[in-house]
Amino acid sequence: MSRVRVHNLSVSLDGYATGEGQSLDAPFGHAGTRLLDWFLRTRAFRDVHGESGGETGVDDAIARAWGPGIGAEIMGRNKFGPQRGPWEDHEWTGWWGAEPPFRTPVFVLTHHPRPSLEMEGGTTFHFIDASPHEALRRAREAAGGLDVRIGGGPSTVREFLAADLIDHLHVAIVPIVLGRGVRLWDGCEGLEERFRTESVTTPGGVTHMIFSRP
Repeated sequence: MSRVRVHNLSVSLDGYATGEGQSLDAPFGHAGTRLLDWFLRTRAFRDVHGESGGETGVDDAIARAWGPGIGAEIMGRNKFGPQRGPWEDHEWTGWWGAEPPFRTPVFVLTHHPRPSLEMEGGTTFHFIDASPHEALRRAREAAGGLDVRIGGGPSTVREFLAADLIDHLHVAIVPIVLGRGVRLWDGCEGLEERFRTESVTTPGGVTHMIFSRP
């Protein structure tokens, strides 16, 4: 059976995977880009966006594992956009412009479904009100035997961890303190008992933690 994977989920030293106060101009709230600076510098990031340059090395090698073998993604509504409640702005198509980097079916978890949205480059957003098990069933059907990526944010990753549905979890611990926002690890006591754990710290101070099924 295909695996369920999480990649490049950045977390502060005090456990926050996003800041407080998400808005149209601040996708990660008061955290800004600080959680992602390590990733934005990599060649992997530049490659995904069709740009040249970028750093190579360990950060890049780990970051680029994000794409190969993925046939569908599941994300929470707050990763797709800052709106809450019923969809009032159907013109909003996500943070990524006309050609999002996913290039697969993407299932957006929301209590307010809306029609699917087909984008350039192979990405189609499907907006579903579903449990983790049901969302994964639908994503696997769409993935055609390939793996399914849980794209975040932290609340969605926690839900899939609580349902014991994740096979591979990559967390990048970034040497910053946010103080407030949405935490990843709440309710995850004993997580290490379910996974084999590896880690590497890069020269920039980021510690990559890999949790994988034995």
